[in-house]
Amino acid sequence: MSDLNQNTSTGLPLEGIRVIEFSHMVMGPTCGMILADLGAEVIKIEPPGGEKTRDLPGLGIGFFRSFNRNKKSVVLDTNTPEGVETARALISQCDVVIENFRPGRMDAIGLGYASLSELNPGLIYVSHKGFLPGPYDKRLALDEVVQMMGGLAYMTGPEGRPLRAGASVNDIMGGMFGAIGVLASLQERRRTGRGQEVQSALFENCVFLSSQHMQQYLMTGEAAPPMPSRVSAWSVYDVFTLAHGEQLFIAAVSDKQWCILCELIEAPELLADETLGTNAQRVEVRPALLARLGEILKHHEVAELSAKLEAAGLPYAPIVRPDQLVNDPHLKASGGLVPMMTDTGEETSVTLLPLMLGQRRLQVRRPLPKAGEHTEEVLAALKATNR
Repeated sequence: MSDLNQNTSTGLPLEGIRVIEFSHMVMGPTCGMILADLGAEVIKIEPPGGEKTRDLPGLGIGFFRSFNRNKKSVVLDTNTPEGVETARALISQCDVVIENFRPGRMDAIGLGYASLSELNPGLIYVSHKGFLPGPYDKRLALDEVVQMMGGLAYMTGPEGRPLRAGASVNDIMGGMFGAIGVLASLQERRRTGRGQEVQSALFENCVFLSSQHMQQYLMTGEAAPPMPSRVSAWSVYDVFTLAHGEQLFIAAVSDKQWCILCELIEAPELLADETLGTNAQRVEVRPALLARLGEILKHHEVAELSAKLEAAGLPYAPIVRPDQLVNDPHLKASGGLVPMMTDTGEETSVTLLPLMLGQRRLQVRRPLPKAGEHTEEVLAALKATNR
């Protein structure tokens, strides 16, 4: 659609698609990064001084680097008529707009979907909000807010202690659903010639994550207990403490796997116990069984038992911290952890999208942009096309 698209061929699926991104924090930037990784030219509009996410402390320090690769940065002051006019000129020659600001903000400054669709009928406009249209839609929301009201925090923590998940799951998945909406809308535009508004929301995303527990209630009439109190369908499906206090998650989800596990840990007395012959029997006495297993496993070395479980094909997992993943051998060997030049000129490692197209991973193609790094380039091209 645009005369301003990047002129270097990427060979990627969204080559030739131009995206203007008005977003901050995680949700909108995730949507833009996915489209950028897929080959779209994504131009991130930042306010004077740059997006504040660039300088977040604490747990937010990694947000900008994690969700803004493969983008260009243009600084515009959309609080001024001149800035809005420039933004509208850019949007007139783009395919997709992404935004995740508070409800009503984009309409108030003349950059809402109704106004822009008249300017550009083929525009696909993606709004990332706290809630889809309904009684809650004027509320401000954060990932943690919707985890509390969407069932996820209740299911994650022990009874009486709701606990948010350890990552921005709704923000990230909300951006993913926004990108899915873009891909569907691009396909529909091929048939109709018209764009449309796409809406993705944190609350509805969280409810979708909780839907299996909702369905359990609808089928049984009983509320699902939090995961720490759940009634497991499998007798051996837990974290065990081994020698030297090291931990390992071990699962045996079939009678065959149970027999293999008993042989590996040299526990013939468990195999001989007729009251443990089937998974259903073992589930009935699960607390006592886990205690018996714990007594046996505390004498096993993690490395030695892991090798045996690997060779036998049994499900197991070490308990890994995020900082340990930067040296994970599988991530490195599979090409999922790659270097990226940052906006400050140093090199860091980033995780790629968790998918392959054909036999290729979607790579980092450009350094993380400095705030406004591409303003002159993009606006000069805009002026040239408007002569």
